[in-house]
Amino acid sequence: MIERYTRPEMGSIWTLENRYKSWLDVEIAVCKAWAEKGRIPEEALQNIIDKAEIDADRILAIEEITRHDIIAFLTALEEKIGPDARFIHLGCTSSDIVDTAGSLLLVQAGKIILKDIDAVLETIKGMAMKYKGVLCMGRSHGVHAEPISFGLKMTGFYAEFARHKKRLEDAIEDIRVGKISGAVGTYTIVTPEVEEIALTHLGLKVDPHSTQIVQRDRYSHFFTTLAILGGGIERLCVELRHLQRTEVLEAEEGFAKGQKGSSAMPHKKNPISAENLCGLSRLLRSNAMAALENQALWHERDISHSSVERVIMPDSTILADYALNRLNRLLANLTVHPENMERNMNASFGLYFSQRVLTALIDSGHPRQESYVAVQKLAMQSWETHTPFPTLVRQDEQMQAVLGSDKMDELFDPKFYLRYEDTVYKRVYGD
Repeated sequence: MIERYTRPEMGSIWTLENRYKSWLDVEIAVCKAWAEKGRIPEEALQNIIDKAEIDADRILAIEEITRHDIIAFLTALEEKIGPDARFIHLGCTSSDIVDTAGSLLLVQAGKIILKDIDAVLETIKGMAMKYKGVLCMGRSHGVHAEPISFGLKMTGFYAEFARHKKRLEDAIEDIRVGKISGAVGTYTIVTPEVEEIALTHLGLKVDPHSTQIVQRDRYSHFFTTLAILGGGIERLCVELRHLQRTEVLEAEEGFAKGQKGSSAMPHKKNPISAENLCGLSRLLRSNAMAALENQALWHERDISHSSVERVIMPDSTILADYALNRLNRLLANLTVHPENMERNMNASFGLYFSQRVLTALIDSGHPRQESYVAVQKLAMQSWETHTPFPTLVRQDEQMQAVLGSDKMDELFDPKFYLRYEDTVYKRVYGD
């Protein structure tokens, strides 16, 4: 991933040096397991631990000759360790090391993303509490529907991101497996007991059945989870982009001193963060498709997945980390305009009360379709003449006769739409 979108903590996971270090961690864990079973002398194990060092440049130089990264890695270790290096990689195939290390790296990356989600959740919750009871227009198909509160709108996003967190926790647990089972998973040299001991040292579970590799449905689970997270990020950002339109302007991104919006138009303050995040979310979803394509490998394994994963493992986790942090900054610095929310509610002349009037007529005993036609007639008149809908309802003799003034006062109270706000908040946030 390009430097522009790489945060230091996540980026450090995917350096070449850390990749080699994770391989070494796996190799040493296997050596420890063999030592516990008496296959490797304790002094040899200690020598391996003491002398094993990563020299990335040397490994790359050897790989230029071997055309095999694991063999280059092992050769470089042997140069450091000496004769005891013969015990390293005992009974292992390359994928034992690469896949087990890959799980370690994805678990590390996943935990960072979980922290990022927690930060976003905290910010969204703060906004939901701040704007509880602040009415704004709810829209369906982009058209005024009925009022909600801005706090309730944000509560919906909180509930979604809580689901993203749960899905990621599950995906991390699914990928938290390794395999030390040999060339095709049959334990030709290594034993299941050695595998279990080694993986316990690494904090991983044993994959109950592996071939030459950890099966890629686990990877698909992880990367599709990031894709769904990306969909959630984009959904929130699409909402914020709409709310920043000039004719809406219910919210605005923060605009720093000295910031410029357009090279041609000095007046512009564009929703650049929300738009950027929509784009990055598309990459997350695209990478998930590549992960899904990696499931169907030949027989016990081929390497068509390897090149793909060298890209999507760092890129998707780096993007998710960056996107969540940028989203959190966007939300924390968002300017909300309740006065414009009120203005926009009034822009449709109170037509959002139509369902309440319809229901009141039905409750009075009038047939539904007849009631619908009567209310729709007044609603269309309101829209065409720019006359407030409540005014037309009050002036209509039939409506007045059926409903009466007191009932109409009740029907046209906007606070009605908030009566179950506390119930939803309790469901989402608890007591």
